[in-house]
Parts: sequence; C-alpha cells; structure tokens
Amino acid sequence: MSRETRFEQLVADTSPDLLAYALRRSKSPEDAADVVAETFLIAWRKIDKLPSGEEERLWLFGAARNVLRRSASRRHVEHAAVERLGGELREAIASAPASDEGSPILRNALARLPEPQREVILLAAWEELTPREIAVVTGVPVNLVRVRLHRARARLKDAFAADPDRLSRARAACT
Repeated sequence: MSRETRFEQLVADTSPDLLAYALRRSKSPEDAADVVAETFLIAWRKIDKLPSGEEERLWLFGAARNVLRRSASRRHVEHAAVERLGGELREAIASAPASDEGSPILRNALARLPEPQREVILLAAWEELTPREIAVVTGVPVNLVRVRLHRARARLKDAFAADPDRLSRARAACT
C-alpha cells in the first residue's frame, strides 16, 4: 500500500472519531477542526513510523491530545503576554504627555498636511526618529523623507506665521 493510500484510509477511518474527540475538548468547532488538521499533518509526516491496526487509531488520539495540550499552553502564554502588554500600555498612557487636545491650532495644522508629510513629521517629532530611521519605518527612500520633512515643516511654519503667539501656544501644548 502506498503512503498516500494508507493516509487516505487513515483519514477516512478515523476522522469522525478524532473530530468528536476534539469537539468535546475544544472551545469551538473551528478549534476542533484545527486540532484534527494538525493531528493529521503530524500523522502524514510520520506515516512510515505509525503503528498498524488499532494502535494506529490510538496513536492518533495521543497525537490529538498533545496538540490540544500545546494549544492550551500556547493560549496561556498568549493570555499572559496580553495581560503584561496591557499593563505596560496603561502605564505608558498614564505617563504620556498631555495630548494635543489643548492645541486645536496644531491639530488643525497637522490635519491639513498631506498624509505622507504628516506621517514623517509625526515620526520625527513625537517618536524622535531620524530621517534614516523614518525611511526604514515607511519604506521610503531617505532623500524623499527629507523632502517631506522639509515641506511639512514649511507648511506648519506658514500655518503659524499669521499669529506668532499660536506657535508658542502650540509648542507649550505639546510639552
């Protein structure tokens, strides 16, 4: 019997039982289907080493059990990471400087910039990235980043030129 034929027979003979096993132990039918699919993937990779007869079926249940256990462990690690990152995010928000809500002038001036210019000026000003770093982040050549920064700064300067006090109020709101 060829590997393919053996595998097709294995799937035909065991998939209903394996799916029922996974459904009883999974949170959703989709999770159960993933368990079965991963179990059969493992079986395909090890098809030449699988036991025969009833032992083959039992081996699949053992493999499915291991897949379920790894999945639960992975969910536990992911949950812990989400909790940790959530705490870090709450700390970052609490320690962040006041938003630009106190500066509608600055917010409006930024809103009038074309998106590519707004993106580079915010990366430079708020994230303190260099033009070379901005080029890496945006995937844009560094010379184009420099041009966009120059144009954004010129437009912002023009926006505040009409009222010199606007610039100092906007700067104060950002610090």
